[in-house]
Parts: sequence; C-alpha cells; structure tokens
Amino acid sequence: MKVIRTSAIIATVCAMSFAGISPSSMAQNPSSANEFITLGTIAGPYPHPERSQPANLLVRGEDTYLIDAGDGAAGRLVKAGYSMHSLRAIFISHLHFDHIGGLPALVGLRYQTTAPEPVTIYGPPGTRQLVDAIFAFMQPFIDTGSATSGRTRDPADRDTEVVEIREGEVRQIDGMTVTAVDNTHLGFSGIDYDRDRYQSLSFRFDLPDRSIVYTGDTGPSEAVEKLARDADILVSEMMDMDWAVANLLHENPTMPQPVFERVASHLRAHHLTPVQVGEMASRANVSKVVITHFSPGYTDPELVSGYERQVRTAFDGEVVIANDLDRF
Repeated sequence: MKVIRTSAIIATVCAMSFAGISPSSMAQNPSSANEFITLGTIAGPYPHPERSQPANLLVRGEDTYLIDAGDGAAGRLVKAGYSMHSLRAIFISHLHFDHIGGLPALVGLRYQTTAPEPVTIYGPPGTRQLVDAIFAFMQPFIDTGSATSGRTRDPADRDTEVVEIREGEVRQIDGMTVTAVDNTHLGFSGIDYDRDRYQSLSFRFDLPDRSIVYTGDTGPSEAVEKLARDADILVSEMMDMDWAVANLLHENPTMPQPVFERVASHLRAHHLTPVQVGEMASRANVSKVVITHFSPGYTDPELVSGYERQVRTAFDGEVVIANDLDRF
C-alpha cells in the first residue's frame, strides 16, 4: 500500500509541475503523536482579518482529518504545514455556511491536483445533497479544462466519498472511535424544519491515548454533556451574547424588527455563553477546555483573559481561547 501511495504522490508532483503548480505547496509536517490544530477560530458569518472561519485538523502521524471546513480552510491547512492530499476524512458538524464555505475549494483543488487517495466526507443528513452540488460546481472546469494536463474527463466524484451519519452513531475509523450526537444548535423561533432530515452534530474522537470532544455549534445540551463525559479536551464554541446581538444590529441596520428578534433569540438559545461553557465542562468532568468559534474574536490578551475568567467561574480546569493554528 505504501508503494502505491508513494508512486501516486510522485505522479502527482510531476502533473503539478506540468501544470505550473509548485510541489512545495504540498509540504507535509508529519507528527508521531496526535495533535489537534485549530485552523480557524472565528464564528461566522462575517470574515475577520486575523481569524479564519471554523476549521480544525486532527493529525495522526502522516494522516490528517479535517473537522469542519469554513472559508479559508485550504490555506490554513497549508499554513499549518500539511497538504490537502494528506486528508483521509472530513467531518462536517452542520451545514451552515461558516462551517462549509471552504469545502468546494478543497474538493475541487484535490481533484485538479490529482489526490493520490480518496477522501471520505462524514456529515449530517443533507451532506450528500451539498457535495452533489459541489460536483455540479466543478463540472464546467471538467468539461473545459481537465484535459490541459493530458487527463481524461474523470467524473467529479473521483476523489471523494460521502457518508451521512446521524444522532447516536458510533464508527470505527482508522483505529479511532468516532461518536456523533445531535445537539441544540438548529432552529429559529416560528420556523419549522424537518428535524429528522437536518441535524447539527457534536463529535467525540476516542484515540488510543486521549479523547477529544468537538461541540461544533450548540446551545446548552444534555446530549453533548453526556458525550463529553471524562474527555481529556472539550473543544467548545463560545459567544458573547450581548456583543453578538449588538453586532447583528450594527451590521444590519435595516433588518426588520421581527427578523432581528428571531435571529437574536436564536443566538441566545442555540449558542453558549462563557459561563455556560464552564458549566458544561464542569458537569462533564473534562480535563481541559479549548474555546473556538469565538465571538467576538478579539485577539487583545487582556480582553481574551476576561472571557477565560468567565469560563473559570464555573470550571476549575485549564481554559484556553484558541488562536488560528494553535496546537493541542
């Protein structure tokens, strides 16, 4: 298997050189132990000059696993020292734009640069529909450009597989146990949706040496607390609700009042305050909390420390508000 993989990489480098793409863009920085890297740490939907949108990387030796793929994920992946060709799987927590905005680029660029092995995208119901739309987005390039490097017009799904997962599923993937639960993120007051068809997932990754729980986006959730029980690291979203609601009005001054009230209600009910993060971590008996999907996304150390202190009012373990490219 290793010979096939090496041959494929050599062929890919040759193809990239022919296409004028530098092989250095495939730089790899393997780690013997596992690492969790926060590639993008700002809550959406507004872009931020210093923080990329939600994306994380679980590293296990030469293999990497992307957890959410917000806008800028491909660039942050390379900035961290890893190639998009190293991805064995992508886990999508839910189908909101700030968590999937970078997925079309990753799928398309892997196709264009002839990824040596396929990647599997695991996500909630609706992920197949999403990825099929990405394949349609790729088709004009395939129809008009793929032959420029001498290749035939391979189908868009050549390098990508999709597996939809649901609440309560447990899967064995490459020697780790991955458990998913449906959390409390989805929903707006007065708007019905198919709760069986659409879910917002939190993931637990049980590795040989430690356990990592990723909340994705969620409000207070007994299911997530149970999922996180005795975990080594809880990677949690966090939102300053007062700031978020004020910023919503600042960014949308003409938003009709009923719409504003509905969105503000969603923010308060379906996200976590610093104190709620601490309460969840304490009840779950986790060892360490890493904050990502951070809103408002301040980088000033004094302001960041203030939010960490709020989490610690309810949790006496270690608390870190992550920056992009931090490693744990």
